[in-house]
Amino acid sequence: QVRLAESGGGLVQAGGSLRLSCAASGRTFSSYDMGWFRQVPGKEREFVAAISWSGGSTYYADSVKGRFAISRDNAKNTVHLLLNSLKSEDTAVYYCAAMSKYSSGRYSRLGDYDYWGQGTQVTVSS
Repeated sequence: QVRLAESGGGLVQAGGSLRLSCAASGRTFSSYDMGWFRQVPGKEREFVAAISWSGGSTYYADSVKGRFAISRDNAKNTVHLLLNSLKSEDTAVYYCAAMSKYSSGRYSRLGDYDYWGQGTQVTVSS
C-alpha cells in the first residue's frame, strides 16, 4: 500500500508559477514510477507528466512540454511538479499517482497506475 498526498495548489494569475508536491508513505518510494494527471469537471482525467523510479527519465504531455517540470527526491519520498507560464486552461485538480517500476504499463495511461492521491486544486485566473 502506498499513500499519496498532494499539496501546493492554489490560485495564481496567468503567467505565474506554482510548485506542486506529492508526499508518499508506505512501501519503498523508489520502487515506483510517478505520474501527474489533471482533471476538470466533465472531462476525463488526463496525463500531464511522469518520471521514472530513478528520476532518469521524464515524460510530458505536449500541452505542458517546456512549461512544466517534474522531479523527485527518493530520499524524501516526494515528487514535485513545477508549473510555469500558467494558462487558464491549466486550471484543474492535479493528482499524483504511483506505478510499480516492474509494471509494463504506459506512463500516460491512468489505468496502469496503482495508487492515487486525493488531488490538489490549481486555478489560473486570466
